[in-house]
Amino acid sequence: MITHIVLFKLKDGSPESVARTVQVLKNMEGKIDELLSIEVGTDVLHSERSYDIALITKFESMDTLAAYQVHPIHKEVIAHITEVREASVSVDFES
Repeated sequence: MITHIVLFKLKDGSPESVARTVQVLKNMEGKIDELLSIEVGTDVLHSERSYDIALITKFESMDTLAAYQVHPIHKEVIAHITEVREASVSVDFES
């Protein structure tokens, strides 16, 4: 199993902007066969080093993660994120 974690810092960290992006991310649930699970959370600490949103997804293998990366619904998410993101970091690991 592969766990894929991405943290997003948005250009506009307002509650409305964060909520809109959370909904865009959650919209992938049940629509991409390769995506075994998805969890989206928002930062509650709001420290100087905090990011706004965490995305945690799980995949059966590196091959299914690769298929997810090019899925049309995920590409729509990437388009949204590209517009609203100030920064992002990710980590992928075997779990």
